[in-house]
Parts: sequence; structure tokens; C-alpha cells
Amino acid sequence: MNSNEYIKFMTQEFTSYIDSTSEERKSRKSNRKSEPSAYSSKWLGVLPFALKSAIRKNSS
Repeated sequence: MNSNEYIKFMTQEFTSYIDSTSEERKSRKSNRKSEPSAYSSKWLGVLPFALKSAIRKNSS
């Protein structure tokens, strides 16, 4: 993805966020907060993710 595509994507996301009503934004935020996070990232931070990435990179 080059920088122009990224800027276009971010602009689209920003305008869709601004165009949504405040009730939609609040409901989206509450839904995101109610979803449980992954156990490994919640309790152990980025370390499990880094280890998984390193293992996948070495195996391929």
C-alpha cells in the first residue's frame, strides 16, 4: 500500500466516522469495550505476539 492509497483510506474512514451519528459512535464504542480481549495480550502484553511472529517467520 503506497502513501496515496493510505491517505485515501484514512480520509474515507475519517469522513464515515464524522458522518455517523453520536449514538452510532457510542454503541460502537460500547460494543468494542464489551468484547473480551485475548488472554495472552491482556495478561502478558506484546511478548506472546512477538514470539508467535518470530516462530512463524522462522518456519516459513
